[in-house]
Amino acid sequence: MDVAFVIRQRLEQLGLAQRDLAAAAQVTESYVSQLLAGKKMPPAPERTDIYEKMAKLLKLPHGELAKLADFQRKEELKKKLGDPPAPLFKEARELILRKCNPDQKNQVRVIFEKQPFGELERLVTQKLLDVVKGIAKQELKNENWLRKVARLSNRSYEQIRVIVLQFLDADVFDVTAENCLSFLDPLIESWDIDLVTFGMDIVLNHRVAPEQVKKFEFVEREPFFDEQPGLKEFLRDASLSGDANEEEIQFLRKLRFRIKQPTPLYYYRELQNLRDPLHFRIPHTE
Repeated sequence: MDVAFVIRQRLEQLGLAQRDLAAAAQVTESYVSQLLAGKKMPPAPERTDIYEKMAKLLKLPHGELAKLADFQRKEELKKKLGDPPAPLFKEARELILRKCNPDQKNQVRVIFEKQPFGELERLVTQKLLDVVKGIAKQELKNENWLRKVARLSNRSYEQIRVIVLQFLDADVFDVTAENCLSFLDPLIESWDIDLVTFGMDIVLNHRVAPEQVKKFEFVEREPFFDEQPGLKEFLRDASLSGDANEEEIQFLRKLRFRIKQPTPLYYYRELQNLRDPLHFRIPHTE
């Protein structure tokens, strides 16, 4: 007995359609159809709320669908362990190379093509996935964030909820074109790698990521940058920065600019924006 069988059986018993289940779970009807047909693996229970929503509609005991899904996923994993990894598909590789630092792109491409899905390609792909999955997991229940990513990806809110579920379950061996187009593309601005130390710098889209830069060597570290000239002037001018605390200064130091060089006044205004409660939502507690 698997998840799809139980759901199909309850839908028939209750006289419900797949579209009713899709609406209750806030996913697309297409996703439900593929899930019930066995074309999609049921998502990991700890990463989604759809089993709770489905169980409520289907009048099933709390946790039953989640237990079935967990068992089914473990059985599928056992079957996969003996299979050799397949090369990364063309669309994902091209997207990853397009995001690469232009100075490194040709050299990295040669290595990728010489060693299809070799150590370097797996390392880069996995690290990009890890960073974006970390953001997606953190924002999983943030409806505003999901809708923003949906707009950037030209998809509906329901479609992006489905894609998040699939993306959080993906790893370097089964990443899909949909994963890449929906998350890697809009969330990652660029990446660079030191081919000697294999240290990586990943620049994120500031509109949908809480931090703009991730820096990795053997461990993740906070990036170190030379201070912008405008920031140095701002810090020297007590009339602008005199009451700034250390946390606020660290925030200003993390702001990066590729072309334009902001003035001290810019940092003053950014500081005021940071302090203005109208610019931030305070979580409500019950």
